[in-house]
Amino acid sequence: MARIGFVGLGRMGAHMARNLLKAGHEVVVFDIVPAAVDAVVVSGAKAAFSSAAAAQDADVVITMLPAGEQVRDAWLGQGGLAKASRADALLMDCSTIDVATARDVAAAAGRPFLDAPVSGGVGGAEAGTLTFMVGGEADAVERARPILGAMGRTIVHCGPAGAGQVAKLCNNMMLAATMAVTSEAFVMAERLGLPAQALYDVCSKSTAMSWALNNSCPVAGPVPTSAANRDFAPGFTAALMRKDLGLAQQAAKDAGVDAKVGALALSLFDRFVEGGGGGKDFSGIITMIREGKAS
Repeated sequence: MARIGFVGLGRMGAHMARNLLKAGHEVVVFDIVPAAVDAVVVSGAKAAFSSAAAAQDADVVITMLPAGEQVRDAWLGQGGLAKASRADALLMDCSTIDVATARDVAAAAGRPFLDAPVSGGVGGAEAGTLTFMVGGEADAVERARPILGAMGRTIVHCGPAGAGQVAKLCNNMMLAATMAVTSEAFVMAERLGLPAQALYDVCSKSTAMSWALNNSCPVAGPVPTSAANRDFAPGFTAALMRKDLGLAQQAAKDAGVDAKVGALALSLFDRFVEGGGGGKDFSGIITMIREGKAS
């Protein structure tokens, strides 16, 4: 069992830290919100008074933070985790951030560093079924597998530093576009008198089948566990999807790719979030499409 320093206890990070505890690891946690720390301490974690203190003496140091700016500062800023951690500690960031920052932090860390963003949402974090997309050196990835395996079900080594972020952004760009067109199809079916269940029964078993449809169907009924049955209470918020689509567009621009469909998806989620939908599940974009506000 490992001693793990975990920094960032938001809706995803708190569940991830708890699953490490369930696996028998010693977990020392820090977050700038004291209540977030307290909520994980009651599950058996130890509280640290700073991120650097969480990293001291840890075998593994993990961050789960909102954006690239916070990741860079946490690892490389004054009293940063790269310097505070042991020279032989395994370092990894599970945030979803821009590719350039992920590569910069890995290069500046001075030792093997993994970018390991996740897919699966809050439900996957709680259930321990996340997918990890990992960038970094192969031997460090193998060392990390037992730790990641306590938090997720699928671990994919995508390539060198930054590759995990590339995979995550490509994945979410495809997911967002798929959800948008799936929502359009269900609204079209409604207007033409086709029941949602009938459309789902056809598409979920034919060429239109997708993860978005089969797991996050944007209408209530066909998939009982989808957010549409809970007034779009979020598993993955529209605001986070917009953030990831913006990162994807920046990555596409840096790579010289004109990602027009991704740009259209970003514009749709921009409208949905600016219209007050940011706290809803990303599948809630169907409400904007149904109201005719997508253009």
